[in-house]
Amino acid sequence: MTSSRLPPLVEPFRAERFTATGKLSALIAPPYDVIVPERRAALAERDTHNIVHLILPQGTGAARYSHAAALLERWRADGSLARDAAPSVYVVRQEFETPDGHKHVRTGVVAALHVEPYDTGRVKPHERTHRGPKEDRLALSRATCAVLESIFVLARDTRGHLQRRLEGVTRHEPTALATLDGVRIGLWKVGGVQAAEIARAAGEGALYMADGHHRFETANAYRAENPAATRIPALVVPIADPGLVVLPSHRMISGATLDPAPLLESWRADFQVDPLAAGVDPDAALQTDHRGPACVVAFSGQPMQVLSSRSAADGRLEIEVIEDTVVRPLMEAAGDAARVSYSADAAQVIAAVEAGEIASGVLVGPTPVEQVLAVSDAQAIMPPKSTYFAPKVPSGLVLMPYDT
Repeated sequence: MTSSRLPPLVEPFRAERFTATGKLSALIAPPYDVIVPERRAALAERDTHNIVHLILPQGTGAARYSHAAALLERWRADGSLARDAAPSVYVVRQEFETPDGHKHVRTGVVAALHVEPYDTGRVKPHERTHRGPKEDRLALSRATCAVLESIFVLARDTRGHLQRRLEGVTRHEPTALATLDGVRIGLWKVGGVQAAEIARAAGEGALYMADGHHRFETANAYRAENPAATRIPALVVPIADPGLVVLPSHRMISGATLDPAPLLESWRADFQVDPLAAGVDPDAALQTDHRGPACVVAFSGQPMQVLSSRSAADGRLEIEVIEDTVVRPLMEAAGDAARVSYSADAAQVIAAVEAGEIASGVLVGPTPVEQVLAVSDAQAIMPPKSTYFAPKVPSGLVLMPYDT
């Protein structure tokens, strides 16, 4: 399929939104895949109409999805949700603070992204997905005939058209305000000619997946079943946006207690291995110029160790080298019970190691945005959780119902 025969990549759409904008903070939630059971319970208790009731419905088996569909219809009937009268785009500004204490503002626009195979070259992935989450989201789409959450994509925006238009919108009073996990959120509903111009600017070039690979691929599968399901809501952020932040995705390895000595000895073949000097912040150690990939490894009851590669990465991503040469041996040493989890907060990882909650922690640097785009352009795949774009796109700001 040639690009000349494809419809516009990005368009305005008639979103479905909560009508009680004054209490939007109580109605939104993080994306479904970062909500642990305890958090789901807290969000559900916050309000009977919190979006978590739809994106993570209660029940077992197919009943979960039918319950979500019935609840969605109930909210429409009681006026909790209403569909905008005309196609629009929805500018979203998020003001947040990163773990290092720095404040940031990220601005993007939620619009309707065309659902199409990756081989068109207009939407570019960087991550391999798994079947389980896609089957779950597909069942939810079938039941609700809607997309309940927005994905997150990046635009090169080489001429700055999108960024300038977004800046113009946010000079005015927002349509709604909310707060989620300390992030202040502003939403601007934009219609008419201005909406069309913003959508055109957002779709000028290829878009790069930042977060939501599973959901976009699910949308492709659902489109094969429902011809009306041609689009999915996506937050489009220009890569030059000053608030576009990629945090490190530190590794936390749980399992059997580890003996650091043989691991450290094996790493010396490829790395300069040195104890982290007393009083030195591990993040600062990672920011020091290194010849090649570097990381900081923490063991319970032991000094943290700085690993600095003796050679350059030879075209490989730093996180790819660390995953293969440091994380994998740690997982093997931790035995059959080994598990890996992730955190963007180095202090959280170190505290978990010191408390004996995990066997070890590997602190890594963030993957630069340009490297993510380069991997996508090369049609390559990054290791799992190589990036952590902060903050997450809130669920519940806009929904996309499909006409049947």
